[in-house]
Amino acid sequence: MEEMPSRSQMHQDNSGGEGPKKKHPVRNTILIIIAVLLVGVGAFAARTYFNAKNAAKIVYQSSGIKKSRDTSAVLNGKKPVSILLLGTDTGALGRDYKGRTDTIILATINPSTKTTTLMSLPRDSEVSISGFEQDFPAKLNAAYAYGSAGTTIKTVQKWLNVPIDYYALINMGGMKKVVDEVGGVDITPIRSFTYEGYTYTKGVKTHMNGAKALGYSRMRYDDPLGDYGRQQRQRQLITAIISESTNATNLMKQDFLKSLAKETRTDLTFSNLTSIVSNYRSSTKNIVSDHAQGNGKMINGQSFEVVPQTEKQRVTNVIRKSLDLKAATTGSMYGK
Repeated sequence: MEEMPSRSQMHQDNSGGEGPKKKHPVRNTILIIIAVLLVGVGAFAARTYFNAKNAAKIVYQSSGIKKSRDTSAVLNGKKPVSILLLGTDTGALGRDYKGRTDTIILATINPSTKTTTLMSLPRDSEVSISGFEQDFPAKLNAAYAYGSAGTTIKTVQKWLNVPIDYYALINMGGMKKVVDEVGGVDITPIRSFTYEGYTYTKGVKTHMNGAKALGYSRMRYDDPLGDYGRQQRQRQLITAIISESTNATNLMKQDFLKSLAKETRTDLTFSNLTSIVSNYRSSTKNIVSDHAQGNGKMINGQSFEVVPQTEKQRVTNVIRKSLDLKAATTGSMYGK
């Protein structure tokens, strides 16, 4: 039987599989992918710039809420920024409804330390959804179904007492397209399993196309760590895409941009994105992978992950430190 990782190993897992690669971050890629996957970019040819600007207009969607801080001042001052990454399977597996967010990762990008931190939050975390406190207890991934990105942002902010500057939502079908357009990604599986017709072997570096990479990041029920194992593999996939530099120019094709725009939404404007391109791309050189650890509990006939207050405080400390903010008490489970 495979040994379960220690608590410290689970908090500081190396989602890259083989440690940091020495390649430069992806250059000359679409600005939209920056918002979703934190991919670094370089200079743009005139036509490429035009295509990306048009795509940015298509995918822009306000969160509909007031920002918790002056985000323009954050970007203009080249200060650490936070982006809530939300992944949904809507459409990717034949679904056509709004659904819930299967992936919730709070990313912080710190240009002074040249570090990007990916903090996974359990989708089944017991929370009070902002604006719908009467429905407590609820699961974190239900916040999007209640009120889209804005409600998810407010819920996480109150739960952890951290500011969220922007959000980026991607349908997992869009993730598949990105992987295929860059010519696939190299991933070293962290465990062996078979899923949706694909076989993955622990410790064997494998070049995966979009479908295989998506399957690798989606499997949950056969993982002894459950959703925490899936979170780790999701962060591993994101890291692999960030590190991939092969055929990055394919991401600039107009047809691809139009196709991806249907799979993506973000409240980052084109101006915001160009600021990140100019001032934050070096932060992808060091990626720190982490997650909030909860305990399984049945409540009212539903399975929840209850994150202890001490663990919530640890997560809050990590995020606030990565944003160069003063230490503060974590938020309330009840949204107060």
